[in-house]
Amino acid sequence: MPSLRHSLGFVAVGALLAAPLGNESDRAPAFRRRSLRLQGFDYSKEGAYFVTVCTRNRECLFGAVVDGKMRLNDVGRVVQSVWDGLSERFAAIELDAFVVMPNHIHGIIAVGAPLVGAQEGIPDDGATTRVAPTVGNIVGAFKSITTNEYIRGVKTGSWPPFFDRLWQRNYYEHVIRSEESLNRIREYILINPLCWELDRENPWRKGEDEFDRWLATFKSRPTE
Repeated sequence: MPSLRHSLGFVAVGALLAAPLGNESDRAPAFRRRSLRLQGFDYSKEGAYFVTVCTRNRECLFGAVVDGKMRLNDVGRVVQSVWDGLSERFAAIELDAFVVMPNHIHGIIAVGAPLVGAQEGIPDDGATTRVAPTVGNIVGAFKSITTNEYIRGVKTGSWPPFFDRLWQRNYYEHVIRSEESLNRIREYILINPLCWELDRENPWRKGEDEFDRWLATFKSRPTE
């Protein structure tokens, strides 16, 4: 896949992805969910996007956090594998920081040139791409593929069944408009298991993470 060198309007995607990761000793500030997409924003345009997808009812299906580290179970490993394969399914995207948590995932997607249709050799499993798919199409494919894989696991009798659907109907996204934001979000993703007790998606959380407050400061269209 060619390197992404397209402008975000504020900074180049290539420059963002080349930015060094933050120091883990500087605690990253988690995020406030907003269910609505930005009105009028074209999510197939080049740029970098922070996305979060949660299981329905925030059920913890993907493993557990033990001593500040995420221990994936078989389901979690499948979720990780499907995410890693998105760059093969969609042309001109790059995947940056990513983590599977007990009941959700966080990831950064960099979209370069206009995306094309499904690549040859990709099986038709209900999650094929369209010409110039949006971030929503990419997330939709991820949800569809992982759901199909989970159903296969249930049919073998090894995985517990889920009610109605595996994932929440909606998902969270944030348009990354600066290198500073990219580094802050990257760091949060990388240390997310360490902050599980404060994670807003944790059904038993014991406080609020500073990152939630930081992300909540953005209006419907961030202007950073």
